[in-house]
Amino acid sequence: MEIRSLDRDRLGPGNNHSQRLMPWEALNAPFEGAWCVIKPGTASVKHAHHEYEIFIAVTGEATLESGGERTRFRPGDLVHFPPHIDHQVINEGQEDFEMYAVWWDLEMSEKFTGRHQKEV
Repeated sequence: MEIRSLDRDRLGPGNNHSQRLMPWEALNAPFEGAWCVIKPGTASVKHAHHEYEIFIAVTGEATLESGGERTRFRPGDLVHFPPHIDHQVINEGQEDFEMYAVWWDLEMSEKFTGRHQKEV
């Protein structure tokens, strides 16, 4: 067993409110991920990228903005963003909003497959 601990002191606007927790050498995964904490009155940077991405809401409440649409995002909710779609997490509430983000693309999947085939 190998545990990667969250360093809450490093979370903030300078790193888009997140800490990358994957990958690491012992973990052969076809995706990458990050724990995100958006403090009250702050927001992630609006961005888009070539990867597919999902967000899993864990605690608090936030607003998701994507493609000019805004919607509530609460614990237990899951959202998917296809490649090249802009998205932003906005915390207009009074408590921290925490979520986990996972993203992947073809290159990550191919590298995973290659590593897996070497292990078998």
